[in-house]
Amino acid sequence: MVALTAIHDWVDAPGKVVSWSPSPACLKKVQDAPVSDVPASYQQGQHIRSYRNHTANGLEMARLLIPAWNMPGKCDVRAMTFVINAYLRRHDTFHSWFEFVSDDSGTDRLVRHTVDNPNDIQFVATKHGEMNSAQWKKHVLDTPSPLEWDCFRFGVIQRDDHFTFYVSVDHLHADAMLMMALFVEMHMNYEALAGGGAPLRLPEAGSYQDYCARQHEYTEQLTMDSSDVRGWLDFLESNGGTMPTFPLPLGDPSVHCSGDLLTVQLMDEHETDRFESACTSAGVRFIGGVFAAAALAHRQVTGDDDYYVITPTTTRSTPAEFMTTGWFTGVVPLSVPVAARNFAEVARAAQESFDSGMPLANVPIERVYELADTEETPRIRPAGPGVPMLSYLDVGLPPLNPVIMSQWYARGGHIYTDLGAANQVGMWVNRRATGTIITVAYPDNPIARESVAEFVELMKCIYLRVADGRSELVSSSRVPIATV
Repeated sequence: MVALTAIHDWVDAPGKVVSWSPSPACLKKVQDAPVSDVPASYQQGQHIRSYRNHTANGLEMARLLIPAWNMPGKCDVRAMTFVINAYLRRHDTFHSWFEFVSDDSGTDRLVRHTVDNPNDIQFVATKHGEMNSAQWKKHVLDTPSPLEWDCFRFGVIQRDDHFTFYVSVDHLHADAMLMMALFVEMHMNYEALAGGGAPLRLPEAGSYQDYCARQHEYTEQLTMDSSDVRGWLDFLESNGGTMPTFPLPLGDPSVHCSGDLLTVQLMDEHETDRFESACTSAGVRFIGGVFAAAALAHRQVTGDDDYYVITPTTTRSTPAEFMTTGWFTGVVPLSVPVAARNFAEVARAAQESFDSGMPLANVPIERVYELADTEETPRIRPAGPGVPMLSYLDVGLPPLNPVIMSQWYARGGHIYTDLGAANQVGMWVNRRATGTIITVAYPDNPIARESVAEFVELMKCIYLRVADGRSELVSSSRVPIATV
C-alpha cells in the first residue's frame, strides 16, 4: 500500500470544482441491468455486509480510496469526460451493482446485476463553482455507498495555473493497486487528448468478473482437509483458535470511535540501505526484516515466544490483471518463533513463514470460517477487535513501476482515505527513495493512540539498531527486554 493520508489533512488553496457523475439515462439503464450468475468476490461480499452492519449500528465506515494528483494548465473538460468514460467502460468491476435478496430460508443472498453494454455507462460533468478545502472534502465524502451502483466519482479542482484531479472510489471496486491503472491510463490518455493527439491504444484489460468466478470455483472445492485450509487452521489453532490481537491496549472495544492515522519515518535513505544489507547478510529480503522487527517489538512488549500476524498481498496472477482495477487482495498468515533468537534468525524464520504461506492468500478467511462452522465442535472463532495487519511495499520494485512512481510523486500524488469507526490496527511499511516510513491506522482514542505510538517507537528503535549493526542480542526470558 502506498502511504495513506487522512482526508481531513487534505488542505490546499480554493479552486473551482468540476465533478463527473452518471447521467440520468445511464442510471436508468444500469438500474435495469439483468441479474448475473457471477458471484461477488469474497472481498466484495465481506465489504458490503460490513457496510450494512455499520449502517445498522449508526456507524460510519472507512470505505473510500481517493487518489489525487496535479496537472498543469486548465482542465479540458471535454477531453477529461472522454477519458473517464473510457476508463469506466474498460474495467468491468464498474459494470455491476449488488443487492440483497432473501431466499426461501430467509437468508440474505448477495446478487450481482451487470450491464449488457458497457457503452451505456456515461458520466457527465457538473460545474460547482469555487470551493475551499472543507467544501470539496464534504463533496468527496458524499460519494454514494457500496449498495448503490455509482459508488465512484471523479473531479477536478481548478486553480490559476494547474488543477488537481481526484477519484473517489468505494473499496468495493478497488485495492491499493488502483493508482497504477488510474495514473497510467487516465493521466497519459488525458495528456494525449489535451495535446491534440489521438486516444492511447491500450492493451486488453483483465476481467475482475472472471476473477470472481474463478475464486468461487476454487473455494467451492475446498474442504477442511485441503492443504491450504489446513495451513489456516494450524495458524488459528496455534493462536488459541482465533486471529492474533495487537499486543498493547486499544481502549474499550464496546465504545465505538472513529479511526485515525499515524505516519512516522523509520529510517532515512542511508539507514534503509544499511538495514537492507543486514537483511541480505541474514539471507532474507527486506520484507523478512520488516516482519522480524515487528516480531522483536512484540516480544519485548509481551515476552511471547511466538509472533502471529497477517499481511495482505495481491492475488493478481497475469500481466493484464496487474493493470486491472478491482479488489485482488488476499491475506497471508505468519507464525514467527522469536525466543532466544537474534535478528538474523528471526528474519529467516519470518521470511520462510511468509514465502511458504503465500498460497494461503487465495483462501479467504471467510471460507475457512464457513467450513469450520460445519463441524460439530468448531475449533476456531471469528476474529474479534484489535487484529493487527502488517504490510510492506517497496515503491521502487514490481508490481509498482519506479518510473511511474517518480512521476506520481512529481505530480504531488497522494491517496487519501476517509476515517470511519475502527477497532483494528493496520500497519503499512513503505520503502521509498527518501527512506522507510510506516503508516498506522488505529482506533482514535487516547489509550490506542498511546499504545500505537509506543509500539511504533519500539519498532523504529529496532530498525535503527539493526541498521547500525547492533542486532546480535535477544533475551530468552519472557519479560520485556532492553536490547535487540
